[in-house]
Amino acid sequence: MHAMQYEITLPADYDMGIIRTRVATKGHLLDDFPDLGLKAFLIRERGEDSPVNQYAPFYLWSRPEGMNSFLRGPGFQGIVQDFGRPDVQHWAGLSYEEGPASAVLPRTATRRRTPVPASAAPADAVGAALEESRRLAKAPGAVATALAIDPRHWELVHFTLWDHLAPEEPGERFEVLHLSQPGRGNLGKGRQW
Repeated sequence: MHAMQYEITLPADYDMGIIRTRVATKGHLLDDFPDLGLKAFLIRERGEDSPVNQYAPFYLWSRPEGMNSFLRGPGFQGIVQDFGRPDVQHWAGLSYEEGPASAVLPRTATRRRTPVPASAAPADAVGAALEESRRLAKAPGAVATALAIDPRHWELVHFTLWDHLAPEEPGERFEVLHLSQPGRGNLGKGRQW
């Protein structure tokens, strides 16, 4: 499993209805994309639990070939044409778990990025993060949760989809506009570290 996200921060007065319409008309195009486990079409709106307007889709890929195909394909090129080329963050998957609300379409998501201190042994930091991920996966309202790591910058990312307003978990909160999940069953449940 591979996690990927890009963030497009928009002007403070940007009409987020434009993004909502874009997702409503184009989101379904990834509903059968090869090697895509899931894509959560995420936004944050300034003044609503966020300091910025942002479009920030989050992807879980079952194979890197799917991610590569998407980045060279017309969908991502449309993003580049309309908003400029964003930095694409990506992480190696550590775990994926379905939650108690796994049959429900998510309404919100949380993402928490945590640096691994230079003094910490990677195995110990990942072990503690895996325990946290298991806790999140069991939380009421959790649809699914993923844990991944960027070993270049030694950063962990927890990503959780929720069936309701996100609970008071640390991290950024997003609204889910659409969920494409053609290969969600291929993400390899459980620990991958």
